[in-house]
Amino acid sequence: MFGNVNMIKQMQQRLLKIQEELAKETVEATVGGGAVTVVMTGQQKVQSIKIDPEVVDPEDVEMLEDLVLSAFNEAQAKSQELAAKRLGAVTGGLKIPGLM
Repeated sequence: MFGNVNMIKQMQQRLLKIQEELAKETVEATVGGGAVTVVMTGQQKVQSIKIDPEVVDPEDVEMLEDLVLSAFNEAQAKSQELAAKRLGAVTGGLKIPGLM
């Protein structure tokens, strides 16, 4: 029984370490040929958004909104993929609520 407890504690420690690492790792998504770039951590926190001034058109704000939304969604998908890959190495593919 104590072997299982130690294994669980080791897994918890590894998961915490991975969560800390994910907070430092970033993914980047660029859309519109470089018009909008979003940088996000492995914990899905946006670090920066860059918008090429040439795509800022007061007559077409909707296009810029769509580009920002697309870049954010792509960055979020990359962040989730990164987290799943890192956490999957420890959990063996188990879906643990609150981790992903």
